[in-house]
Amino acid sequence: MANGVVAITEQRDGAFRKVSYEVVSEGRRIADALSCNLTAVVVGSGVEALAGEIQAFGADAVLVLDDPGLADYRTDAYANGVAAALAPHAPAVVVIGATAQGKDLAARLAARWDAGLAMDCTAVAVQGGAITCTRPMFGGKIFADVTIKGAPQVIALRPNVMPIQRVARSAVVETPPVQLGSVKTTVVEKQMDTGGKVELTEAEVIVSGGRGTGGNFGPLEELAAALGGAVGASRSAVDEGWRKHSDQVGQTGRVVSPALYIACGISGAIQHLAGMSTSKVIVAINKDAEAPIFAKADVGIVGDIFQVVPEISAAVRKIKS
Repeated sequence: MANGVVAITEQRDGAFRKVSYEVVSEGRRIADALSCNLTAVVVGSGVEALAGEIQAFGADAVLVLDDPGLADYRTDAYANGVAAALAPHAPAVVVIGATAQGKDLAARLAARWDAGLAMDCTAVAVQGGAITCTRPMFGGKIFADVTIKGAPQVIALRPNVMPIQRVARSAVVETPPVQLGSVKTTVVEKQMDTGGKVELTEAEVIVSGGRGTGGNFGPLEELAAALGGAVGASRSAVDEGWRKHSDQVGQTGRVVSPALYIACGISGAIQHLAGMSTSKVIVAINKDAEAPIFAKADVGIVGDIFQVVPEISAAVRKIKS
């Protein structure tokens, strides 16, 4: 019989990604509403020490899957290991971050369990024991409230949306034998394109540029640095070769939900809006007063980005000095 809530965390090089705290915090809220326990799952190699850290966010138990075969993410290895470890627990709800890795793993687990999956959720509500997930559909044009039949219910949460809450508990730590089963993939090479920068999907502030930059992202880089944020780009800017694809925000790029999104020289195509519409505050800077982005913006500035952005940067530096 299905019972309990499981939150699957994500770590990189022995450090939790921010979305892990969001997933466990939301898992705690769901578990409290359902009056059941929360189990956090930590997966990787040499990650046993992380069990103590995740307890601070409300887990009643921590399941550590520590094996050299889990050092790098491989779909079959992770899916086999997690599915085998969770089999005795028979969870009612499984929550995971809707990152690139999380989406891949969530879909594989849902297929294996013949379970319903709500992907890229921006809100989860529990009423009368029933869970309702809110998720964008049709490129963010609408938000649908969906329910999942049966168990387990797999819920993938959009990063940077759910609040993080510390609820320290003394959790039981389990380290079961890892069963990887048949693994047919091998990591040949890994290239990390971080360069010490703030990762786009985890950034609290994003300054994005489009065709209106003409390829000059210098002022945007300065503003992002002043605000402690990251730099993004529209598809047109990426197609022109001005930025890497890893910087692209939109339907065919990254989906982000920062506290502040500053769109510079971006017209506001629906494909771009699909990737940033859940940002808490949206500021648009464009010299075209009729640009569609202004309809979505909380604050709109009609002007030349090469005049406006440096003035904002100077004002930010002055406030911080």
